[in-house]
Amino acid sequence: MSGKSPVTVTMEQRAALDALSASHERGEADRARAILLTAAGWTSAEIAEAFGVREDTVRFWRSTFLSTGVDGLRRQVSSGPEPVKADAALRVADDVLSLPVTDRTNWTLPRLVEEIERREGVRISKSRLSTVLRKKGATASAGPATR
Repeated sequence: MSGKSPVTVTMEQRAALDALSASHERGEADRARAILLTAAGWTSAEIAEAFGVREDTVRFWRSTFLSTGVDGLRRQVSSGPEPVKADAALRVADDVLSLPVTDRTNWTLPRLVEEIERREGVRISKSRLSTVLRKKGATASAGPATR
């Protein structure tokens, strides 16, 4: 089933799509470029081949654009559950790592895991704790995993 797409783009939308097509988020950029190519007369099959996606995906992007405009093409972050363990870990880590280095224990990941469980009542894995601390910009001592 081929035919002309009903997608039309206003000058304002074209400017927004041009800006979005330069996004560092590849998905956003691809969706914006697909709409621009649609406006230039490309078919779903041509766009799908150019982006390595299915024609249905291109049609979905067009449908999203038609119903929600350029904002609908932007990356959506799922809300997800609250980061209970991460928040608890950061509360404890902020407290124990805020002391001057000369006055504090050498905090290793295993020690922090135990302290978080003792204070907050939640168990977090060493690997997850490491990720949480890196994202926050804090680090535990990288010394041996002795207790």
